Amino acid sequence: MVRMQADGRAPPAERRNYKGVLDAIRRMINEEGVGSLWRALPVNRAMVVTASQLASYDEFKETILGRGWMKDGMGCHVAASFAAGFVAAVASNPIDVIKTRVMNMKAEAYNGALDCAVNTVRTEGPLALYKGFIPTISRQGPFTVVLFVTLEQVRNLLKDF
Repeated sequence: MVRMQADGRAPPAERRNYKGVLDAIRRMINEEGVGSLWRALPVNRAMVVTASQLASYDEFKETILGRGWMKDGMGCHVAASFAAGFVAAVASNPIDVIKTRVMNMKAEAYNGALDCAVNTVRTEGPLALYKGFIPTISRQGPFTVVLFVTLEQVRNLLKDF
């Protein structure tokens, strides 16, 4: 999907001109091997986001309640979930940057995600892994708030069952 989206922005001579998703998958396997389908690390990103959200939400909520800053309710849930969204954005943004660079690379600029990360930090510094952080937190923060506030509301509805 990322390759197909990036194809339209590439100069005409460098476009892959996929005919569709199945054509893209077939050509990637034939031209680059089956491993090319996992080059962008989507599974690793999902694991990092989920683990950081779940762990940090519970910690933030316990801290807020334990220090008496708020009572258990909507305000506490929103605050803890937005903080968890921030943690998830900090944890996942480097993966997003590397994924995008690997997927948009010309020829074989990198030998995989780790090579891309090392070269990016070496040439641009560690903050280069946080390019696009504002859009990431703008998306991740509200999503995490909706996720955990909904979870807490469902918990409240089902606590008697």
